Amino acid sequence: MDEFPPRSPRGEEPHEGQDGPPAQRVPVFNLPSGILIVLVGLGVIYAVQSLLLPGAAAEWLAVTFGFSPLRYVHPLSQQGYEWFWTPVTYSLLHGSIEHLAFNGLWLAAFGTPVLRRIGNLRFVIFWITSAAAGALVHAGFNWGQPTIMIGASGVVSALMGAACRFAFGTSGRTLQHHVGYQPPLLSIGAALSLRTVRVFILAWFAGNLAIALGLPLFGELAGTIAWDAHIGGFLFGFLLFAPFDPTRARNRSF
Repeated sequence: MDEFPPRSPRGEEPHEGQDGPPAQRVPVFNLPSGILIVLVGLGVIYAVQSLLLPGAAAEWLAVTFGFSPLRYVHPLSQQGYEWFWTPVTYSLLHGSIEHLAFNGLWLAAFGTPVLRRIGNLRFVIFWITSAAAGALVHAGFNWGQPTIMIGASGVVSALMGAACRFAFGTSGRTLQHHVGYQPPLLSIGAALSLRTVRVFILAWFAGNLAIALGLPLFGELAGTIAWDAHIGGFLFGFLLFAPFDPTRARNRSF
């Protein structure tokens, strides 16, 4: 490809020695600082869990901070407080580097537009409540089972559901790029009226249904994927994102 000298808006070549507009620096990672902090935090936790702790301590960490439906069939007064924090802390642990990388990739993709829209504090609250929603649905499908669930995929699924309410389609993107105007939050019906959203949701649910039925689409990992937590998180994000969204008031003032 040939290179041509820069020209002025009128098509004139710049005079020798004339300074052009300062070059804009493109960041290496075009992610909000909040998302980078989350990704680094998840990576550090996994490194400590898998590289620094001995086997017994790593197992204690998974049991103490992972989510298990078995805890809720026993009187809460007769056990520790793990029943209280594990519906959230399980989302900070991962079982393998592949598990962490997969969740980290989708977290960056869908967490970025959500965090930019709602801000850091609301994002933290959204993480906590969506993790609890995924744990609740998982407990409903596995009541009393001595399983341990870990991973941020329930939260990632909630971010996907939330993004379906505003991030699909081209409406408002030009204004958002130039003046920070966010596209309006779509109603549930309006979001479902978009073909892109419908196709995405159908493909997403089809993949999780395949996991639930044990179809060999994901190899040996299919049996260890908490598809029910995915569904709980996605429904939470898609149906209940509006209370977290402050954009309507900002757009109205604009």
